[in-house]
Amino acid sequence: MTDHHLRRPRVRGPLPVRHGRPSRSAPLIAVKVAVAALAVLAVSAGSITAYAAWDVVSSVKPGVHLATLPGHTAVPIPNVAAIKGGVNMLLVGTDTRTGQGGAYSSADELSGSSGAGNNDVTILIHIAQNHQSASVISIPRDMELPIPACPQPGGGSSSPQDLNMMNTTLSTGGLSCTVLTVEQLTGVTIPFAAEISFDGVAAMSTAVGGVTVCLATPVTDPYTNPQLNLPAGQQTLVGAVALSFLRSRHGVGDGSDLGRISSQQVFLSALMRKIDSAGVLSNPVTLYSLAKAATKNMLLSDTLTSPTTMVSIALALKNIGLGNIVFLQYPTDADPTNTNRVIADAASSAILNTALQTDQPLQLTGIPGRAAQLSPSATPGPTSTGTPSTGTPSTGTGTPSATSTPAPNSTAVALPSNVTGQTAAEQTCTVGNNG
Repeated sequence: MTDHHLRRPRVRGPLPVRHGRPSRSAPLIAVKVAVAALAVLAVSAGSITAYAAWDVVSSVKPGVHLATLPGHTAVPIPNVAAIKGGVNMLLVGTDTRTGQGGAYSSADELSGSSGAGNNDVTILIHIAQNHQSASVISIPRDMELPIPACPQPGGGSSSPQDLNMMNTTLSTGGLSCTVLTVEQLTGVTIPFAAEISFDGVAAMSTAVGGVTVCLATPVTDPYTNPQLNLPAGQQTLVGAVALSFLRSRHGVGDGSDLGRISSQQVFLSALMRKIDSAGVLSNPVTLYSLAKAATKNMLLSDTLTSPTTMVSIALALKNIGLGNIVFLQYPTDADPTNTNRVIADAASSAILNTALQTDQPLQLTGIPGRAAQLSPSATPGPTSTGTPSTGTPSTGTGTPSATSTPAPNSTAVALPSNVTGQTAAEQTCTVGNNG
């Protein structure tokens, strides 16, 4: 008798969309960049800047209305000022080839993923109520988890699924379905969401003049388009090459999706340091190009399409230091029934979920990840303000709250060592596969 016969029956949804090639888009901080750009444009003087702000806003597509779980109400859109309290926002990267053109217009590419595509990147951003810290949490595409009933475009809703891959949620019910799934996973309400395509990622890296990343060893990947053949050392990545680097799975770490997440964090922390130190946000030309690249290639929830909302969120972000922005991977274990999939680590995810629900800053105690290591010249930055605490475990599967519980003099929650990641201040290097 095989192991398959010993497994309990599972209610699963549709099979995951087939991938023609290993695929990955990476939005991660697209919304932060866009709203920060809009904030600067909004408060600057002069007719040229006013026109630039209007032109950026005109690029925003019609918004997607986000559904709410039973018994919950939508969060009202804020006025122009730093948004009050904390913010939960979901960023989704679609791997669809539809409408991407160029290298992605071939029959082979389109057969790999088209239409809505898969949410190959799913990231939750939590901005603390006191606007002093932020957490950027990557949820693995291969993680199997329950998926709730999701509204369908033509009316009605999909059936809830006991277990399916995270990256099937976008094709199951669009952006709203991905939001509902992450709300159910973490126990927090997510009123804001955005989706970005391949074109947007490439355009944003070009808008800032490229992103310089550290490679501890060479990174080669014949499966990306264009193929990667990067030597070790400091490499400046622009456009399509930057996109290939962010998509690469076979070329980094152990060749897994979890390794790819940590390599993406190397890139994103380098991008944030460049934006912070190179005067990007004070350069109207670069800022305009960056905001235009982001909004032109993004689909936003209808709660984000108002410039007022974007500016309000941007004002909440502007004073958060890089050392208080923590990138991490949602904690997982190997799926005992499928070695190619992962499931949530019950103990560690409970601590993380509770910290998010109670609006506590996070402190990492583990390593950067499977495909990352600290740069030899790096000076580790602080992970958060406050004194570490262990946090109080909970299931994290209870009823989401529209607002987090305030925690005066809150202390940082020290996450278990199996939670990998880094702060935006830490200088890290990507490790190539078998490097």
